[in-house]
Amino acid sequence: MNLSDILLLAAIGISAGFVAGSMGVGGGIIIVPALVFFYGMSQHQAQGTSLAVLLFPIGFLAVFNYYKKGYVNFKFALILIIAFVLGSYFGSLISVNLPAKTLKKLFGILMLAAGTKMILDK
Repeated sequence: MNLSDILLLAAIGISAGFVAGSMGVGGGIIIVPALVFFYGMSQHQAQGTSLAVLLFPIGFLAVFNYYKKGYVNFKFALILIIAFVLGSYFGSLISVNLPAKTLKKLFGILMLAAGTKMILDK
C-alpha cells in the first residue's frame, strides 16, 4: 500500500464518518461505492470491508456529542443494536451467497429508493 492509497482511504473514512456523524446514516453509503469505484473491489469485498469498519467503536465521539445535547435514546438504541446484530447476521448469510452483480444492483436500488423518498418527502 502506497501513500496515495493511505490518503485516499483516509479521505473515504473521514467522509463516511462525517456523513454518519452529521446525518445519522451508515458510513457504508460512502464506503461501499468508493471502494468499488476507486479500488475496483467486488460488491462483496466492499460490503465486507465496510462492515469491518463497524466492528470498532468509530461512532463513540459522535454519539457522545449527541448525548451531551440530549439527542440519544439509549432504550431505543439497545433494541436496535440487538436487532441489528441479528439482522446483519442473517443478511450476511444471504448476501455472501448472491452473485456480485445481483448484490450490486440490490445495493443501488436501496440507495435510489431511500434517496428518492427523502427528496420527495414533505
